[in-house]
Amino acid sequence: MADLIINGVDAYRQWGVRMGDNFLDSLGAAVPMKEFIENKSRLEHGKRVITTNPKLDERELTLVFTIEGGSQSDYQDKKTAFYKELYKGEVTLQVGDGSSDVYHLIYKRSVSYGQSIDRTFGNISVKFNEPNPADRE
Repeated sequence: MADLIINGVDAYRQWGVRMGDNFLDSLGAAVPMKEFIENKSRLEHGKRVITTNPKLDERELTLVFTIEGGSQSDYQDKKTAFYKELYKGEVTLQVGDGSSDVYHLIYKRSVSYGQSIDRTFGNISVKFNEPNPADRE
């Protein structure tokens, strides 16, 4: 299995893209919870907090990708094609770690970008929104 699958495509074969620094850490981080229902009454001490039926909240995550090309023109072509894939907005992502999780992400923006002096390798940090972390199928 490929290390990284984006929108059903082997990311390395298609765009020369691999997981960058802390990629798996960002994906595996705990998901925030929605706030619990609270009620403050002047007739009671403190407040009531309803903790039954907790729900996950959306989350923002930043993923670092590396892009590699065999030459300057190959690198530029792959980078441009990868950007076009991100610009579609909806991104499904799977990692080859033995997990069947499929992350349904929304592309928001590029946070940072850097490339090597020979212009055949680069890093891009991308901000995503995961609208429903409970949906990993």
